[in-house]
Amino acid sequence: MKRKYFGTDGVRGKVGEKITPEFALKLGWAAGKVLASHNKNSKVLIGKDTRISCYMLESALEAGFAAAGVASYLTGPMPTPAISYLTRTFRMDAGVVISASHNPYYDNGIKFFNSDGTKLPDEVELEIEKYLELPLECVDNVALGRAKRVVDAVGRYIEFCKASFSTRFSLNGLKIVIDCSNGATYHIAPSVFQELGADVIAVGNQPNGININDNCGSTHIDFLVKKVQDNQADLGIAFDGDGDRVIMVSGSGKVVDGDQILYILAAYEKATNRLGDKGVVGTLMTNNGLVTALKKLNIPLDRAAVGDRYVLQKLLDNNWYLGGENSGHIIHLNKNQTGDGIIAALATLRSLSHFNKTLDQMIAEVPLFPQVLINVRIDKLESGVIDKPSVQQLLKDLEEKLSPEGGRLLLRASGTEPIIRVMVEHPTQEVAQAYCEQIVAELNKYQI
Repeated sequence: MKRKYFGTDGVRGKVGEKITPEFALKLGWAAGKVLASHNKNSKVLIGKDTRISCYMLESALEAGFAAAGVASYLTGPMPTPAISYLTRTFRMDAGVVISASHNPYYDNGIKFFNSDGTKLPDEVELEIEKYLELPLECVDNVALGRAKRVVDAVGRYIEFCKASFSTRFSLNGLKIVIDCSNGATYHIAPSVFQELGADVIAVGNQPNGININDNCGSTHIDFLVKKVQDNQADLGIAFDGDGDRVIMVSGSGKVVDGDQILYILAAYEKATNRLGDKGVVGTLMTNNGLVTALKKLNIPLDRAAVGDRYVLQKLLDNNWYLGGENSGHIIHLNKNQTGDGIIAALATLRSLSHFNKTLDQMIAEVPLFPQVLINVRIDKLESGVIDKPSVQQLLKDLEEKLSPEGGRLLLRASGTEPIIRVMVEHPTQEVAQAYCEQIVAELNKYQI
C-alpha cells in the first residue's frame, strides 16, 4: 500500500503549506493512538532542531499526543541521533524529531523512532496514516497525557558521544574547525571535541531560527573549506541541520564525503580484526571508486536503495554493522542505531590515529570516480516523466555507452524534496557532465 504522508524520512514539507499546526496536532494524535493501542501508559520523547517553526510544531505535537492519552518528554534542540539514543535509554515507547534535516529553514518535518531507536517500519507508518483520515477524538480528562521538560538531555548525549571514543586515543594537538550548520549540534559538537582534547574553532554555532543550513554545514561545504584554510587547521567537520550527516575537509582543503569516510571506518575495522567476513552497505549512489578500494581490502559492498532506513534494513538483513551514504549518513550499529554525524566523525579521527595518517593520506587510498548530480524540480514537469518512452530510451542508450567504461547513471525522485535527482558517474568528468546534462535536457522537454 502506498503511503500518503510519509516519505523516506518521516513527513516533510514547507511550513504553512504541507506542514501546519493543524497537521502536527493530528499527526501527534494519530501516532499517539497507535502507541496507546499497544500500551495505555505510553511515553514519547520529542526533540527538535533550531528552526523557528519548531516551537509551534512542538506545541501542536504535544497537544496531539496529550489528546490521545500519551505523555510527552521535551528535550529542546537535539540532534536526531541523540533522540534515537535517549529514546532507548529513557525507555520511551517512541521518539520524535521535528526537523527537515539539510533543507532550508522554511521547510520542516516530523520523523519517528520506535522504542529501539530505529525508524518506524512501513506497517506502523501506514497505521498512523489510517488514523490521520479519522476525526480526532480526545480521551477523557483523567486520561490526558502530561508533558515534562528533560533538563539533562544535552549532558547525557555529550557523554554518550565521548564514550564512543576509546581512552587509548586522544585529540590533543589537533586543530579542528567544526561547522554546526546553525543547527541541532551547535551546543553539543564543540563541547564533545574540546573535552576530548582538540583545539576547536566552532562556526555555524549561532542559530537564530532562520539561518539553519544557510550557506554553512554539510550541504554548503565551501564555507568550511575556507575556514580550514584560513585557520591552518588540521581538518574540518561539517554537520547538517539535525546532526545525522557529516562531511569532512582535509588540511589541504579537500572535501571528504560519506563514501570516503565509510572507507576509512571500514579499513580500521578490518585492520583491527573486528569486521571478520562482514561487509559494508552502501546505496545506489555509492561511488564505484569506493567499491574498488574496498575490494583491495577484501571487503564486500552491498547496495541498498537510497535512504538511511534502507541502509539500516540491509545491514540487519546481512547481519552487518557498518554502512552509509555519500551524503554523509553513516550508520555504525556497534555505536548507535541510526546515522550519527558526531560519532562518525569521532570514529574517523580514531581511525586516523590508529593508522598514524592524515585525512589527506587516507583519502588517497580511495580515489572516487567523477560524479555529476543535477536536481530537476518535479513541480515543473509532467507527472510520470521518468517513465516517458523518450526518457527511458535515452537512459538505455546512455547505459550501453557507460557500462563498458565503468560508468553508470541513476535517475530517481527524491523521498524528501520535490525533485528528480539525475546522477551520472564516469572515469572522465567531462563525459559525466555531458551525459547528465543530456538527461536533464530530455526531462525538461516535458515542462508543464
